[in-house]
Amino acid sequence: MPVEKSRDTILPPSRRNNTTPRKLKRVAFIGNYVPRKCGIATFTADLSDAMVQGNPDVECWVIPVNDTAEGYNYPDRARFEIFENDLSSYRHAAYFLNINQVDVVCVQHEFGIHGGPAGSHILTLLKSLHMPIVTVLHTILRTPNADQKKVMDRLIEYSDRLIVMSEMGIEILSEVYDVPESQIDFIPHGIPDFSFIDPHFHKASFGMEGKTTLLTFGLLSENKGIDYVIRALPGIIKKHPDFILIILGATHPHVLRREGESYRLSLERLVTTLGLEEHVIFYNRYVELPELIKFIEVADLYITAYLNEAQITSGTLAYAVGAGKAVLSTPYWHAQELLAEERGVLVPFRDSEKISQEILNLLSDNKRRQSLRRNAFEYGKRMRWSKVAGEYIASFMTACKMRQEHPRPLATHANLNQPPKELLKVDLRHLRRLTDTTGLFQHATYATPNYNDGYSTDDNARGLLFTTLLEEENLLEAADEDLRNSYFAFLAYAFNPEFGRFRNFMSYDRQWQEEVGSEDSHGRSVWALGTVIARSQDQVLCNAATEIFHQALPALNLMTSCRTWAFSLLGLHEYLKKYAGDRLVQKLRARLCDHLMTEYKAFSGRNWPWFERQLTYANAVLPHALLVSAKAMGRSNLENKALDILRWLVDIQKLEKGCFSPIGTEGFYHRRGARARFDQQPTEAQAMVSACLEAYQTTKDTYWWLQAKWAFEWYLGQNDLQVPLYDPATGACRDGLHADRANENRGAESTLAFLQSLIEMHAVENMINVSDIRSKTKVTA
Repeated sequence: MPVEKSRDTILPPSRRNNTTPRKLKRVAFIGNYVPRKCGIATFTADLSDAMVQGNPDVECWVIPVNDTAEGYNYPDRARFEIFENDLSSYRHAAYFLNINQVDVVCVQHEFGIHGGPAGSHILTLLKSLHMPIVTVLHTILRTPNADQKKVMDRLIEYSDRLIVMSEMGIEILSEVYDVPESQIDFIPHGIPDFSFIDPHFHKASFGMEGKTTLLTFGLLSENKGIDYVIRALPGIIKKHPDFILIILGATHPHVLRREGESYRLSLERLVTTLGLEEHVIFYNRYVELPELIKFIEVADLYITAYLNEAQITSGTLAYAVGAGKAVLSTPYWHAQELLAEERGVLVPFRDSEKISQEILNLLSDNKRRQSLRRNAFEYGKRMRWSKVAGEYIASFMTACKMRQEHPRPLATHANLNQPPKELLKVDLRHLRRLTDTTGLFQHATYATPNYNDGYSTDDNARGLLFTTLLEEENLLEAADEDLRNSYFAFLAYAFNPEFGRFRNFMSYDRQWQEEVGSEDSHGRSVWALGTVIARSQDQVLCNAATEIFHQALPALNLMTSCRTWAFSLLGLHEYLKKYAGDRLVQKLRARLCDHLMTEYKAFSGRNWPWFERQLTYANAVLPHALLVSAKAMGRSNLENKALDILRWLVDIQKLEKGCFSPIGTEGFYHRRGARARFDQQPTEAQAMVSACLEAYQTTKDTYWWLQAKWAFEWYLGQNDLQVPLYDPATGACRDGLHADRANENRGAESTLAFLQSLIEMHAVENMINVSDIRSKTKVTA
């Protein structure tokens, strides 16, 4: 069975049938980035590198945060810069990410890297994003101050997933911030692929032959507790005079700007005071990964002596564990987890004597030291970037799935609850833009006709049907008669008398892409031609339409698609309004109705009153076609059946608040499967509006008028995301509703779906007094 066209991407538009969830195409990482010198910058670089290496089909962008006015000389992966204290740059970054249709945004969060109180500027960006957000929490405070708590609460609210690098993070989020564990992913801090190497192999290159080395590395600041490590050395050196402490790393740039090198100088003075000049080596520089790995490989022991327990993650500690070092650390949260189960040794905070004692114990017990190393190295295998990147992809996909199942209204369109005083006026600007002397272009890139995809009979049939309805309402201006004539001329040329079928796709250079088009394009053409015959006052046009109409009828006997039957039945119904005595067409109508009911009897069942095993596209056209045909044939039982089916279809496509939420094309809705909520297509709203208006005119039951109203308001913002599909600035309709945004392309099918719905709403309003009905329902725009 042919599937409706879908316009899913901006460059270029897609024709995929959307039966499977979209794969990730573009991910953006927000955070510090190299060459900025800090742990999060390194983390962002390593994570994005690993993502690219393991997932070459996923495009990775970085949105770096600058802490200086001049910024940094970033690699090409950095696509848009945020300036830490410039709130407008956060807004612009959100617009940039939205307009480029990034699939997922991954935020690196620490209170100190964003501007505003407690880093609140990042919230301005996040609340404006349309796509799923995954936030990596590099800091989680058990006792936050008021500003920090407020920022965390909002950050959690805006994030689809939260990633923590320790189990303690899950506990704190649950206890302090009331975050359900189902929203949290535990993914360890990533590390390079280290080899398990004897430290002595590389000591010669560092001039360390015969030395026992203790390493600590990272950007220097007072909270690292290195002074306590230095004070532990005298007791060690008495028994191991060859012992060396290597302090690797530059002073943290923020510390350097505030305090200069005061902390480093205090450490150097302490070394001199204790007479340790021959036992302590300072490497006052920021080292890149290849050199850092060499430093780690020559270390016999590694230590972190942080002074604060509330350290939820440490990249330096993760590196040391992954490299299979004998590690000592103060018991901050991350260290407690990484060094558990004999993977390292914990020493009390600010306790030089205990540090000295534990180092001596390890140096005297080679068997235990090697056991710690092996345990650490084995554990570290699960932290390698190649594995961690895969877990991030899984988290991103979960976030996308969650957003599909639980879409969020877009904050940027929060003004959608103002009721319009009356229906919009018909605006043909975009339709004119999409039409040339050949016919109607299928697709648009944004609001510009896309020549690459050429024309289709499907869309020209839609155009012909709509302009005929426009003529009937006396709204077709003389200047726009050329539109209708172009669409008819296209259909006439599309008909291939050799096969009695319409061709569908034509390239921009006017070359047909097939001899026989889809069944749907044939059915839509019959519908459009029948509408011209019944409603147009242009008798010459009616005569020409009648000739092609009759030539197209025989092929209907060979078609097997329920929707083709339905489209055709609507066309036959229109034709028979004018030529009610045509027995051939009467018999064909009865035959196609019987075909529909045969399918209904074959597939319907309890809680599934439908014609197929699944609901796909243009669903409401089936009960609509059955309803008009049954009514015309005087088959009241069939008429009631059509109304029952339509009512069921309304019920399963309605949100609790009454909004229309059509079946999505990303998987559709299988009888025994999950219903796809997105991508929602404008043609679904059009089919529902038309069917419900027909039901109202048949029954005079105001229920159906209200359902038509609700379906129409889907275009205006009464939908899952509360974002309008119709764009009054261009007279165009956006191509669909994704889980996180509207599709910004504005093709022919979408715009004509809106215009047909609008003109049909106008037509019914012109026939009835709707003031009482309006008072019973809230009409939104």
